[in-house]
Amino acid sequence: MNYHLKVAGLERELPLCKVADDFYIAAFIMFGDVEITVNSARELLKKAPEFDVLITAESKGIPLLYEMAKQAGKNYYIVARKGPKLYMRDVIHTKVDSITTDHQQILCIGAEEAQAMRGKRVLVVDDVISTGESLAALETLINQVGGNIVGKMAVLAEGDAIGRTDITYLAPLPVFHADGSEIK
Repeated sequence: MNYHLKVAGLERELPLCKVADDFYIAAFIMFGDVEITVNSARELLKKAPEFDVLITAESKGIPLLYEMAKQAGKNYYIVARKGPKLYMRDVIHTKVDSITTDHQQILCIGAEEAQAMRGKRVLVVDDVISTGESLAALETLINQVGGNIVGKMAVLAEGDAIGRTDITYLAPLPVFHADGSEIK
């Protein structure tokens, strides 16, 4: 079973993937799809507030973040990593639970990323916002270092996130029963 998605002037067929017995999600994978990445970045930037720096979690949203930075003329963006790296100094981290991962993770940044956000207008970007757990973890990191969150954006809002008023997205993405019908 597939879900027919229309977003950023494009159409895609997304396969439905089982999360639980009667709970399926449509798999939106930006990796490898240059056209949807470029178009989505352009459309999100049209809706974006003024910002100094972009951030995302280490996820499928990285190509989108890169493309948004490129189109906006920014030479720097931040990826909150899923674990500390050897090059990171003074690591700041927070915990995150995600619908697409079966265990708790952490997101972390180093001193360089913290300095880049301190006192700056930060735009949080993701490919899909669903439970909002990754978004909340990014907000925690940004607040810890004194960044000013000016917006939270995604290509798609999934499930309960569709009704959120604190995020900007291009299209809704329903969740599904095992028979492929939408969960309301």
